Amino acid sequence: GVRASRGRLIATLDGDGQNDPADIPALIARWRTEGGDRADQGPLLLAGWRSTRNDTWLRRLSSRIANGVRGRLLGDGTPDTGCGLKLFARETFLALPYFDHMHRFLPALVVRHGGRVISVPVRHRPRLRGRSHYGVWNRLWVGLVDLGGVMWLRRRTRLTTADPLTTTDDGQ
Repeated sequence: GVRASRGRLIATLDGDGQNDPADIPALIARWRTEGGDRADQGPLLLAGWRSTRNDTWLRRLSSRIANGVRGRLLGDGTPDTGCGLKLFARETFLALPYFDHMHRFLPALVVRHGGRVISVPVRHRPRLRGRSHYGVWNRLWVGLVDLGGVMWLRRRTRLTTADPLTTTDDGQ
């Protein structure tokens, strides 16, 4: 979807109705306030933070544990990477390595590429459509494999002045 998009800014959200699209204008306003378009500040990712969750106690607990482990190992300072509501520049996303389930690791990838991540509290509604395809066990194993892969990517990433995430307006 991001590759097919022609917009400069991309807002993502889950299709189950738990993210409120009405939060997007506030994210755009925050983007402007934080200087998201200023090349001298590096790329910016605004990550939704479901500070008040409408999930079962087991889902909240497993999410808290997963976010704690991921945050400790990757050091991106993001309290809720599972929230589907995010705002970023299209070019930022396209410069990152692509893999399934990468939305949970966008903050770590953006930080590793010289960017900033700001977590913004957003609404979280009860699921309106569909059902979750994640359970404690399948999320745990996929998450651990992905976490290992992102840790490997972070160690192997070498930034250059030609990196699209670190260039200035004059191409340097």
